[in-house]
Amino acid sequence: MSFTKDSAAQRAVADLSQRLGVPESDIEVSSVSDRDFPDMSLGAGVPGEMAAQMISSGWAIELNASGRRFEYRADKYQLRLAGFKGTNYIIES
Repeated sequence: MSFTKDSAAQRAVADLSQRLGVPESDIEVSSVSDRDFPDMSLGAGVPGEMAAQMISSGWAIELNASGRRFEYRADKYQLRLAGFKGTNYIIES
């Protein structure tokens, strides 16, 4: 799978919809911005993961739902959910 800025945002909305049990129409994409992350895990590594320590360019995707803000991070090859209930998740890689 190869993501674009738009396809990563659409996939993030679909994932959050499923996690929260709300319709996709209840989720607002607040912003999708270019961002440099500190490592290949986009600064959202999961336990036991080894990630190359080099700057990785991608997108920060901010979504709003149920009165809360959620952050996804993506690049051309992966999508991650950062800090959801205190944990990072790999959505696609």
